[in-house]
Amino acid sequence: MMTIGIDPGKGGGVVFIRNRSVANAFKCPESPILLVKLIREQTKGFRKKRAMIEQVHSMPRDGVVSAFSFGRNYGEWLGILAALNIPTTHVRPQVWQKYYGKLPKEKKSRKHKLKDLAYELYPGAKNTLATADAVLIGHYYLNLGVINAGIF
Repeated sequence: MMTIGIDPGKGGGVVFIRNRSVANAFKCPESPILLVKLIREQTKGFRKKRAMIEQVHSMPRDGVVSAFSFGRNYGEWLGILAALNIPTTHVRPQVWQKYYGKLPKEKKSRKHKLKDLAYELYPGAKNTLATADAVLIGHYYLNLGVINAGIF
């Protein structure tokens, strides 16, 4: 089984977790073509694949261009996963982050804490600020699945 965890932001990442143990994490590729290539390379030989993607939305403080770009990235991910016939589950950030306990409120501190958690779980993966959320989303999906996750 191949589990894919996705933080779809432009500065986000993707993780491929093979058989619950080996994780390969990457910063999101710059183009949809490179994204498709990466997914195909990493999932080659796996008949069963599934993905969990962070459900994103724009915030009132986001600029119009930023919100549009963010939505486009999310839509590209969804389209590519659908075209590759990979079942995809959406999860709100508050839901998957709650699984990891109390996190700092301040964004920079929270991001560093999440990176440390990702490293503890998968020390062999490329755990960076760009990939940590994806690693933890994938791990969350492995451990809770969709039945008890409060996911819609």
